[in-house]
Amino acid sequence: MSPSGQSGRRDPGPAVAGVALTHPERVYWPASGDAGPVTKQDLARYLERVAPRLLPAIAGRPLTLLRAPERIGGERFVQRHAARGLSPLVGTVRLRGEEKPLIQVDTPEALVALAQSGVLEIHPWGARGARLAQPDRMVLDLDPAEDLSFDSVVAAALALRERVLALGLAPFCKTTGGKGLHLVVPLAPGARWDRLHAVAAAICEDLAREAPQRFTTQSALAGRDGRIFLDFQRNARGASAVAPWSPRARPGAPMAMPLDWAEVTEGLDPRRFTIATAPARLETPDPWAGMEEAARPLPPASKLR
Repeated sequence: MSPSGQSGRRDPGPAVAGVALTHPERVYWPASGDAGPVTKQDLARYLERVAPRLLPAIAGRPLTLLRAPERIGGERFVQRHAARGLSPLVGTVRLRGEEKPLIQVDTPEALVALAQSGVLEIHPWGARGARLAQPDRMVLDLDPAEDLSFDSVVAAALALRERVLALGLAPFCKTTGGKGLHLVVPLAPGARWDRLHAVAAAICEDLAREAPQRFTTQSALAGRDGRIFLDFQRNARGASAVAPWSPRARPGAPMAMPLDWAEVTEGLDPRRFTIATAPARLETPDPWAGMEEAARPLPPASKLR
């Protein structure tokens, strides 16, 4: 008999949103600078709390997950297909062209179950599983060279915003939990992947042609000093981008934060958005409220030429 009087089965750990956690004390993010350590239980409670804001961005979509079951400095791997190690609470979707079911998360319980499985990053696809041939998000990724300040990224985001607005589209902005920003543009039904990729490429390439000393669309690291890489390659079937409110597997437990455009100004510091600090923003209006209503038809790429 075990000390509890039961058989040798280990008692379940504490529950968050009804999901039992094993080893809740496991530190996923060690202390870093002013940021304290973040445990599995901390992550589970964070995901439970932000679920009303995070789920609308991922529900119904295939997901690409980054798992680090021990901690951010340990083994990590990317997972797209359902497999052993994930909770049965985590949903799946079967898609044509995929040999195995893809991962889908639609409930707060499934979101918390990701923490139990060591999922530290959540990256949704740009289309819903039910309509995978019709993308409903454009993502423009601003990735600065190491020698650039974040103010230069802010200026680039504002320049891209003007181009997107001129096309009759409504861009939204978020930090990435890293050194860049994403512009996310909701699209009305009817877009196709080839057209989306062409339009996203045209937006970025036009800006790079106008200011080649500031921007590039070439992914090679060589020659990118002092410039911002305008990455449009996330606009393809199977590509993904980090979800708003998702943590990142980086020191300090940063996360991707949706922003109001009034916040995208000189002095913006993305490092202040962490698992510890971000929940306070739940008390303020959601800057991405109304995103679905803001969806507009994708214009033809010829409109940009």
